[in-house]
Amino acid sequence: MEVMYKSTRSDSTPITASQAILKGLADDGGLFVPTSVPHLDKSLRDLAGMNYRAVAYEVMKLMLSDFTEEELKNCISAAYADNFDTPEIVPMRKADGAWYLELFHGPTIAFKDMALQILPHLMTTAARKNKEDKTIVILTATSGDTGKAALAGFAGVEGTRIIVFYPKDGVSSIQERQMLTQEGENTCVIGIRGNFHDAQSGVKKIFTDAAVKELLAENGYQFSSANSINVGRLVPQIVYYVYAYTRLLAAGEIQDGGEVNFVVPTGNFGNILAAWYAKQMGLPVHKLICASNSNKVLYDFFQTGEYDRNREFILTSSPSMDILISSNLERLIWHISGCDSAADAEYMRKLTQDGVYDITPEMRQQLADFAGGFATEEDTAAAIRDLYEKEGYVIDTHTAVAASVYGRYKAESGDLTPAVVASTASPFKFEGSVMQALGKDTDLPDLELADALAAVAGVKVPYAVESLKTAQIRHNIVCGKEEMLAEVEKFLGIEK
Repeated sequence: MEVMYKSTRSDSTPITASQAILKGLADDGGLFVPTSVPHLDKSLRDLAGMNYRAVAYEVMKLMLSDFTEEELKNCISAAYADNFDTPEIVPMRKADGAWYLELFHGPTIAFKDMALQILPHLMTTAARKNKEDKTIVILTATSGDTGKAALAGFAGVEGTRIIVFYPKDGVSSIQERQMLTQEGENTCVIGIRGNFHDAQSGVKKIFTDAAVKELLAENGYQFSSANSINVGRLVPQIVYYVYAYTRLLAAGEIQDGGEVNFVVPTGNFGNILAAWYAKQMGLPVHKLICASNSNKVLYDFFQTGEYDRNREFILTSSPSMDILISSNLERLIWHISGCDSAADAEYMRKLTQDGVYDITPEMRQQLADFAGGFATEEDTAAAIRDLYEKEGYVIDTHTAVAASVYGRYKAESGDLTPAVVASTASPFKFEGSVMQALGKDTDLPDLELADALAAVAGVKVPYAVESLKTAQIRHNIVCGKEEMLAEVEKFLGIEK
């Protein structure tokens, strides 16, 4: 059965997966959603005997059904190879009663690599399938990790150019240095004077401007997105939840068909939405535990049914979660509204116009799969320190938010279902905050601090950080949010 994709905001004609990947965002500003969610057609026991690449094919073939077997396997082989520092791709570590799914062994040491190493291959394959001859322009806003992961994925890829906007003072110093040293003539990195919401809304505004699209087309370009709004980002993320379950099954940690909980630190809602789709595909999941930091807009939503972005924006030690508009939540809203595009469009209009919307009691009942929690800065630091003292295991700030939330959830609920925590970034990406939480000296330059953290954690400094010691700054543009379009046109050499 072919899975088609349609917009969350209108009853437009469904399109294929490859077309949705190329477009990124629907013409009406909505996100693409599958018109049906297929069930896994291999048993969990069979999947437990496969490696990561094989599991990826079995999951992705169902959701990206217009790709041929050869096309999809070629994309998977290119994406998950020696660019990851471990043959398992995503190893799991048991610590303090939970399993930590280490999603940070790719080239930029963050979970975004899991999708962004394959997205360029899916996109260029999709362009060939659909006989597109325009240069694909990836336009992306990042709260920290997506930017570098997208840059690393698309750098040097023929037929593509990539422009990344990030909040100039809203990412960690390592995150910024990773982006500013990115090589590749087709790459452009721009800091904006504002926060992630400013960057994200600016990108969406450019994306949905018909006049801009026409101007690009006249110059041989077409926009697409590497943000988690692109289904080519979302589908590969489903894979690692299926893989995690089957590793526990293979290890005898759970029985075939036994349920697990997934604990996911999330800001933009894409990572936990992928886990929800895995459940819809037949994975035995008990609870999806949504972990927020002090920007707890999602926690409040799950508590009340009201989504309200009208609040103070807080800069935290887990900056990839410093988000007040969780874009991917729109997909879940569409599903729980009974796939009602008109209702979804009205919710999104209210969010844009008033900054707030309320879902119906009937929709709230469909959120029973989710539990929510949040961690303060003090909670986050305590979780890093406690896990290190108990297990000698060092986690980053985002994973620590999840660890803190899970600890409180388990204590309050008594739920002893086996739990998998999505460990979304290497501690080396946020070394200052991690070392401070551990009570260690942080009065060192960033790259020397990495050596100190390696000694504490008993691991080697990842190549992604070690290589920064000699990398040259290549990008130095900073602009106001109102200047974003002009910078895009300048990079692409477009004259009005």
